[in-house]
Formats: sequence, C-alpha cells, structure tokens
Amino acid sequence: MSLDLSNYELLWPTTLFATEGERVLRSSSRSWEEQAVWLLTEALAGPTAVADFEDLPSQRTPTDDPWATTAPGWGKRGGVDKREWLTELISRAAELRHASEPRPYWPQRQGRGLSHDGSTPRDTRRDFARMISDFAENGYLVHEFGQECVDDPNELPDASELIDRRLGIPNLWPLTPEAWDQDTFFGLIEVFHDLVSRPRTRYFHNWDNCGWHHSDFHTGPARILYRGKVNPLLREAGIEYELAAEGDDLGRLVAVTDDARSTLVHRALTKSAPDITTRIRHAVALFRGRDTSVESKKSAIVTLAGILEERRALLKDELGKDEGALFEIANRYDLRHRKADQRGDYDEAFLDWIFWWYLATVELTNRLVLSRTRS
Repeated sequence: MSLDLSNYELLWPTTLFATEGERVLRSSSRSWEEQAVWLLTEALAGPTAVADFEDLPSQRTPTDDPWATTAPGWGKRGGVDKREWLTELISRAAELRHASEPRPYWPQRQGRGLSHDGSTPRDTRRDFARMISDFAENGYLVHEFGQECVDDPNELPDASELIDRRLGIPNLWPLTPEAWDQDTFFGLIEVFHDLVSRPRTRYFHNWDNCGWHHSDFHTGPARILYRGKVNPLLREAGIEYELAAEGDDLGRLVAVTDDARSTLVHRALTKSAPDITTRIRHAVALFRGRDTSVESKKSAIVTLAGILEERRALLKDELGKDEGALFEIANRYDLRHRKADQRGDYDEAFLDWIFWWYLATVELTNRLVLSRTRS
C-alpha cells in the first residue's frame, strides 16, 4: 500500500499529529476508530481524510488481496483496513503539506478588509477571539468551563469568574475584543494557554439534538496546538512576543529571538544536569520575560556566571589562561560585586550580548562534561 498524500493538508504541527496518531494506534479500546475520526477531523483540512478512513473495513477479510491496485485515496482499497491505512498516514506525516491561507481576495489586495479603524492590533484581537471560539467549539474549554447537557441540569462554572481569578479582570467572558487594551489582550493570551485541554474522545448526544460531548482531556497536546496557532498570529501582526514552549516561563509571552538562539535555549534546558537546569530555567525566565527589566537581566547574567564559576577549573583545562576573560566581564562591569570602580555606563544591548555569550558557554561546558564522562 502506498497512500496518495496529495489530497491531505495538515492544520496541526507535524510532530503533534504524529504523536497523537501514534497514541490512537496504540489504543486497544473499541472506540479507537471514533478517536481516529476525531483526530483526522481536527488535524487535517476538509473532509477527505475522514471519508477515506470511513470507507475502509475495520479489519481485513480473508478474501482481501493485499496487492490490489485500486488507486489509493479514493474508494475502497483492497486488502487495507482502517488501522493499516492510519498507520501509513501517521508514519508519513512529515510528507504531508501544511494548509495555507488562501491568496488575498480583492479587498485585501486593495488594502481594505482590516478593522473599522484600519488598525492591525484590533484586527488581531478579533482573530484571537475567533480562534478561542474555535477551540471552545471543539471542546477544548469543557474541562474548565463545563458543557451544557439536556440530561444534566447542574449549573456550569462561571467562565468569567474563572478568568477573573487568574487575571484579576472581571467580565471578560464572553470575549469582547473591541474592549481590550493591550495588557488585557496579552493577559488573555496567557490565560487561555493554561485553560485549553484537548478532548481525545467525543460522542454525539442525540436526545433533543444536544450535540457533541467531549471527554478524556489532556493539556499537553492542547497547549502545543494553541502555541502553534497563537504565535504565528502574533508574528503576522508584527508583535515581537511569542508564547514560550519550555522553561519556567512556559506559556508566557517572551521576547522573540532568532532560531539559533531558540535552539540554544532548548539545548541548555534539555541537556543540563538537573541542578544546573533549575538555575538555567530561572535565568532564561528572568531575561526574556515581557516585563523584564535591566535589573532582571543583570540577575540572569549573574546566575549564569555562577554556573561558570563552578566550572572554572574545567574551562581552564580546556581554554588555558583565556578562561579569565569570561569572568573579567562580570567582575569589571556593574553586574555582580557592585564595587566603586566598576563600570555601569553601558547600553542595555551589552546585557543581551553577555547573556547569550554566557548561556552559550554554559552549553559548551555541558558538552565538555558529557565528553569527559564518556571518555
């Protein structure tokens, strides 16, 4: 069997789709097919993948020909059952193209189609509100907000009060993006990151046309998907913050960095010893937070300098006398000891430079420690 993937487009990050798909395939539950349909409905654009999946038998019959040549992607495929089809689709997830926005229509090409006052931020807020509406429709807020049912007269939690408890701002649900200032908007972005939870199963309640009911909630996949939707929205609006994907500031807005520095943060956080990781997480959160200050950046640098101080002997062995240059920066400038002869008249960009230099050096020492352990 070789699927024709040209008819399928991903709406999700590739790794998330593959991970959730593998989990469905491992399921021994009799409802695994419903879980698969729900995954395909969410993760792939349009109805084609679901239709192809449902057109297959649950199990291969003894008369099926595994070498049948029926064109894959359309109609019944001889010798292929649902699990085999999904297995190949998931194994080839990296080959799936991602769905893209349609080319601009006439109003957009003429510079129209924005918010009533032409302001991109206001339009971005409405886009965010629509995004949250989509998450709610797919059951991602049911775990926190509950869900109405004709058979369950119990009163639902007050969603606005739940948000108020976290954010300290009342009357934010239902969402009214035209009323938000920037702090409220950014606060809601962070709050909903913590509220979303993906339902891996659902069933349709027919009585009185009650609708879909969701269960088996998991926050990890939901938050990955949420960041995957919110961060591009912010980027397209020219907002230089993104939701952090790891560290002590997970799910909080942080300053955008280039791919190389993002990779450096990831390596430093995932390849360090546990005691070092805790301090790196703290330093990174201090440095890149949306509300970071000069003092926060200095504290972050001092934390990294402390790690390097502990590894000074290692650096001296590898770098010789040049290792002293690392510490001369921290000692001569107004960062650690606060002596009268220390320099303090430097631009904040200097702090950015030394932070990334020290973080890269910490990551270097991690590799040196690992190399010595292996030898």
